[in-house]
Amino acid sequence: MLTEIIIIGNELISGRKRDLNAWYASGCLLSHGLEVSEITTVGDNYDTLSSVLRAAVKRSNFIIAAGGLGPTEDDLTTEIASKALDRPLSLDQTVLDHIKDNTKKLGPSWSPSLEKMARLPRGARILDPKGEMCGFSLSEGDSVLYFLPGVPEQMRELMNRFVIPDILQRYTPANIPQHRIFKVYGLSESYIAETFKDLSDELKRVRYGFYPSFPENHITITVQGKKHEEIEREFNRAEEKIRNLLGPYIFASDDKSMEAIVGGLLKERKLTISVAESCTGGLIGHRLTSISGSSLYFERGLIVYSDQSKVEMLGVKQKTIDSYGAVSDQTVREMAEGIKKTAKTDMGLAVTGIAGPLGGTENKPVGTVFIGLSVDGEIFSGQYRFSGERDKVKLNTSEMALDWVRRYLNGYPFIPGI
Repeated sequence: MLTEIIIIGNELISGRKRDLNAWYASGCLLSHGLEVSEITTVGDNYDTLSSVLRAAVKRSNFIIAAGGLGPTEDDLTTEIASKALDRPLSLDQTVLDHIKDNTKKLGPSWSPSLEKMARLPRGARILDPKGEMCGFSLSEGDSVLYFLPGVPEQMRELMNRFVIPDILQRYTPANIPQHRIFKVYGLSESYIAETFKDLSDELKRVRYGFYPSFPENHITITVQGKKHEEIEREFNRAEEKIRNLLGPYIFASDDKSMEAIVGGLLKERKLTISVAESCTGGLIGHRLTSISGSSLYFERGLIVYSDQSKVEMLGVKQKTIDSYGAVSDQTVREMAEGIKKTAKTDMGLAVTGIAGPLGGTENKPVGTVFIGLSVDGEIFSGQYRFSGERDKVKLNTSEMALDWVRRYLNGYPFIPGI
């Protein structure tokens, strides 16, 4: 049973907009045991899209096309599908009435161009009966085509509520795959792939995927089977081997983030933390407080960007900055101790560095970062050299700093610096 995806839009093939719909649709289909055989991205062009649709109907049982269903002149998908499949357009009065009702609710005045969305190919079936989102399906020979809006939120809603249930009514997969994601920080994708080279022979029913999600790397494992017990057994075997291979570099599984893991550990151990940030400009505090319930463990965060703020707000000695610089091991240690004392928390975390593109020197180039952690009467510090543009340096610094907290609380060694 073949399934394919067609993503439509000039903004996508020009690179002006990033495609999220193919990624979501393929993951959604795969999670229900439906393998995607082909993904095509095409512009709003009659000849090209017509050719793609006709070819898809000949080779695939289910076709999901997203994009080009709006009211503007460049939204041509419905018209092109009508001509390519020889299905004349006709006005669907029910759809038109829904569009008018929704327009009144939203406030804008009625525009004749909106009528375009109510003109559908012959035999089209509306996906959303309430008419809140445009989208329709067509049966063509042995194929079913689903035409969805390009707006990601609407596309996902229709995929979940209408498309997947409709496909599963027509076809029951023999094996349902289950997936698990392991999130890794501190190892390169090439290192992970090399480490996993021999694992495929040991676990033949398990499929692996390696996906960078800066600054992390995500490992996906997929197991197909008919019985839940068999799948769970394979998952457990695979997980044990993966954890033995990568150890503490794995910080989470599935949808958990680094900040959620750190927050969970702090909450579980009834510990509090405060943060002093220079080069990250509040990013660490933002990540920690993005987790619901973070008030139980996050006491405060200070953005101490200038030398003066480090002295006045944290008690960093001016002599330290004059002798070693604001970006130094000595300064970050005093920052970590200063924020811990000022906030009266169990842990004090501090970062200082050069995010770039300006400010680097021969001894301390752009990407040089120092991290400090004050806890249990000790102060730990380390130096790192992160590559990439400013945003990447800041994100990597925040990830490493949070990883320090995670590793300390779990009794793991810190990732070595330079």
